[in-house]
Amino acid sequence: MSADELTDDLHGVAERRLRRVDQRYTSGRRAIVELLVSAGHPVSIGDIAEHLPDLPRSSAYRHLTDLQAAGLIRRVAASDEFTRFELAEDLTEHHHHLLCVSCGKVTDVTPPAGFEHQVADAVSDLAAAEGFEPQSHRLDVLGLCAACQ
Repeated sequence: MSADELTDDLHGVAERRLRRVDQRYTSGRRAIVELLVSAGHPVSIGDIAEHLPDLPRSSAYRHLTDLQAAGLIRRVAASDEFTRFELAEDLTEHHHHLLCVSCGKVTDVTPPAGFEHQVADAVSDLAAAEGFEPQSHRLDVLGLCAACQ
């Protein structure tokens, strides 16, 4: 499947998910989804404003809220000051983040399968001890990026 076909499929998924929460897939929401696809990493509201200058910031915030409610995007934050947004993991691939608490840089990391298996086992054990049934997990490591150290 080509990149264009994947993006078209993603737009179909977005439209269906938004419809389920009684929302429309407007041009502004579509533009944000396209930006998240093309960026390939979590983006900030400032990034959105820079890349989509015709989209008012207030509209961008509303669109992000609605896209998150529809399960299309997720919030990634080292702190409230450095919130970023990315496509929901079920639309991309499973990965984790390194989050700089100084500058807000977010680095996507995909650990080796062995590490991922160990984490999944540990999560299952911790959850079972509490009578909790996990559905997924995410690992966000907070610290200082190379430039901020």
